[in-house]
Amino acid sequence: MTTEPTVLVAGDTLVDFVPRHPGPPGDAGGYEPSFGGSGGNAAMALDRLGVPPLCWTGLAADGLGEFLRAHFEASDIPSDLLVTDETARTTVALVNHDAQRGPSYVFYRERGADTRLQQGTVSDDTLDSVSWVHTTGVTMSVEPSRSATLELQSRASDRCTVSLDPNWRPDMWHSSHEFRAVVRGALPDVDVVTATPEELSVAGFEAEEPGELARAVADEGPHTVVLTLGDAGAFCYGTDDSPVTGQVHHGGYDVDPVDATGAGDAFLAAFIAALTHGVRDPNRALALANAAGAVTTTQAGAVTALTGPDALREFHDDIPWLS
Repeated sequence: MTTEPTVLVAGDTLVDFVPRHPGPPGDAGGYEPSFGGSGGNAAMALDRLGVPPLCWTGLAADGLGEFLRAHFEASDIPSDLLVTDETARTTVALVNHDAQRGPSYVFYRERGADTRLQQGTVSDDTLDSVSWVHTTGVTMSVEPSRSATLELQSRASDRCTVSLDPNWRPDMWHSSHEFRAVVRGALPDVDVVTATPEELSVAGFEAEEPGELARAVADEGPHTVVLTLGDAGAFCYGTDDSPVTGQVHHGGYDVDPVDATGAGDAFLAAFIAALTHGVRDPNRALALANAAGAVTTTQAGAVTALTGPDALREFHDDIPWLS
């Protein structure tokens, strides 16, 4: 790696057990371990896009933790903030594929390394060295990682751009009321939110029209709100303080999807890469993000298909960080 990372991803890393075949577990034909986790996927996607970040995450010292560490070692992501917890286990997600509804997950998190992040691990010097900090609602769902994530957002908010993917997973939270309180409480320290309309509805934002929904979120503090809309693409709204002002809808790209796991994380990684490399046209930023998400769905596993930035060129040939 020739340059120091300008992005810090803070979040969960876990092992997805991905079925060989869609349908209920009895029809899966076995499961394969795959690198996963909202934070880990975003970090690995940035690396595959040629923009390796710092990654603050917890890794257990068990066999699955070594499996995850091997993926990091094969990347250009520095090991500085990969925290080994000798008493933790690796969090596991059992993935089920439904042809109509897409992937669903069952999480096994007891003593999970991703739930044990500690406040103060990321130094002020590190925050001063980056321009963007990305966080995820997964580590905000349980203590002590919740307080550690909120504390990081608070300290980073005066130094750089802070983004949040709320990543609503019902099994991870005590209740939707808790999710709403924690996410809404974090928004004053967040600049960029990327979420589905359904996630924002759980967080207490109600509006039918994407622009109205995005503006309601922006009223809480963020200057940029991105709505991921599945097959309908994505919508971006930016206030006057946003690097991508105005509102734009991009319809996405037609692909023959195999596995949607990690597509949202790849979308987000490309959006961050675009904005941190000077893209100020929201349509161009969404086009790059949708291209990364589309590529990711073409193979099983969260980051399998995203083999490098050239994978985007099938959909979008103007990649600013390669110019």
